[in-house]
Amino acid sequence: MPQGKPDMVPDDGLTTRQRRTRPLLIVHTGPGKGKSTAAFGMALRAWNQGWPIGVFQFVKSAKWRIGEERALTLLGETGEGGPVTWHKMGEGWSWIRRPGTEEDHAADAREGWAQIKRDLAAETYRFYVLDEFTYPLKWGWIDLDDVLKALADRPGNQHVVITGRDAPQGLTDVADLVTEMGKVRHPLDTGQKGQKGIEW
Repeated sequence: MPQGKPDMVPDDGLTTRQRRTRPLLIVHTGPGKGKSTAAFGMALRAWNQGWPIGVFQFVKSAKWRIGEERALTLLGETGEGGPVTWHKMGEGWSWIRRPGTEEDHAADAREGWAQIKRDLAAETYRFYVLDEFTYPLKWGWIDLDDVLKALADRPGNQHVVITGRDAPQGLTDVADLVTEMGKVRHPLDTGQKGQKGIEW
């Protein structure tokens, strides 16, 4: 299987193996569809490698039935790949604000981030999906500097994927891989709502 050939090899004193296996910080951002979908696709690869996976959803409502959640949770229970743990941060937000005050939602987001920091310090997971995490950063609910420090200081070999529109510049500046999903056309543009099997 092709593993890709880098355009350049830095003079950083690392071996090819050390460079290949270093933990990555990945950001999927932009106005187009597919940011979370791509992250969950990577989670499937991590599951196949037997890595423990932690998914933290910051915006989607805890009441929603997300297809990726069901699939990954069932796969995690098979014992064949890695275990999967799914966390939803309170009631969550969508493009519509949910019941409760903004401070309630901000407190839920801060507690979610506090749990992630504890898990990073304990090396609980090998692969993290912080889904829609750019929004609490954008809204000022979670301190960006605190996030950047915790991610930079994470021990071991923990990969982190962050999704959501409008990723802060400070985050994209330090990420190892940044993909911006562009939008050319979307059914929402013509008044079509999301549908089963496509959006969830």
